[in-house]
Amino acid sequence: MAVTDVFSTLADGGAVSRTLKAAATSARNKANGTPLGSAMTHSWLFTGPPGSGRSNAAVAFAQALVCTHPDTIGCGECEACRHTASNSHPDVTRIIPQELSIAVDAMRTVITEAAKLPSVAQWRVIIIEDADRLTESAANALLKTVEEPPERTVIILCAPSTDPTDIAVTLRSRCRHLYIPTPSTEAVADLLVRQGIANHQDALLAAAATNGHIGRAKRLATDPKTQNRRARILNLAELIYHGDAAFQEVADIVKAVEAGAKEELAPIEEAEIARLKNALGHGAKGKGTARAIGGTKSEITDLETKQKRRTTRHIRDSLDLALTDLAGLYRDALITNSGATSNLTHPDFKALSTELATKNTLEQLVACLDAISACRESFGHNVPPRIAMNAMVGRLRKACKTS
Repeated sequence: MAVTDVFSTLADGGAVSRTLKAAATSARNKANGTPLGSAMTHSWLFTGPPGSGRSNAAVAFAQALVCTHPDTIGCGECEACRHTASNSHPDVTRIIPQELSIAVDAMRTVITEAAKLPSVAQWRVIIIEDADRLTESAANALLKTVEEPPERTVIILCAPSTDPTDIAVTLRSRCRHLYIPTPSTEAVADLLVRQGIANHQDALLAAAATNGHIGRAKRLATDPKTQNRRARILNLAELIYHGDAAFQEVADIVKAVEAGAKEELAPIEEAEIARLKNALGHGAKGKGTARAIGGTKSEITDLETKQKRRTTRHIRDSLDLALTDLAGLYRDALITNSGATSNLTHPDFKALSTELATKNTLEQLVACLDAISACRESFGHNVPPRIAMNAMVGRLRKACKTS
């Protein structure tokens, strides 16, 4: 199936694509002098489960709004579309939080950007991913801009749901809500195949193993490290029956995740430090320079603190996703044990889930799922990952009556 525009790259089944395409068409008509139709608005809230494609939909919409193709709205091939996809378009700002929360200072920067006229496109687009991380003060600072955006500015907030714990009610009430459902396994597999990422069988496996999480499915289909990490966490269920081996394995898994986080974030952090030092005059010479540089230590310390928080978030998120995979394996065992006919999350590990179903009762398998859930929850209470994972292994061993 040929990709005809950016909306063809979404795996939503069509409803979301039609809504956004109609809005982008109305926006282009407005740029050509036609009154803005009801399909288009300036403030949007995209919600949906993790991996449903909220960010993909937001970027596709932004591409369509700045696209320069004369006939196809959101062609995906013009310079504007390509720059938006690579996060380098001057009129498209994407806030992708790396820390535990989005502070008010970041929103003040967004407000300044939103107030500017577009420089090259017809619209200025602000995308705030994971808007559920907005602090109360950040949400309040953004409120007026969302309520009354400049004429040529579009703001897109992305959050898991409209629940007050995920997005401030005041922001929610001022946005048009668009729900992005989790795509089916088949839809995600078709998307991967259309994008040339995997053959259909591998794509189906990646889609099933990630419960339709588009981003994770792409990584699983293409990244050997991701494939190895998944295999290790799933095989942990077997090591539960082998003495202390499971404790050693989770220690190694946590160590690998921590090392991977440092390796992935190191270039970003080095570039941030270099830019800050350059902005603060490090390397400059002349009278008074030493004193000026001495006064910049606090700025560097603040940046290093933010980087540590980002690393912590990265590690927690990586382990949480790994535990989601492990929970899927015990769910498969539960399905097998109960004789249900639901599709397995990890069909390539069917032998292991069948073994778990044979060794454990339904009550024991439910207790295993509870143990994993408790570990995931403890991450949110700042329990160190190694302690949380060791506690989970202990609970799993007790549930499976191995100790």
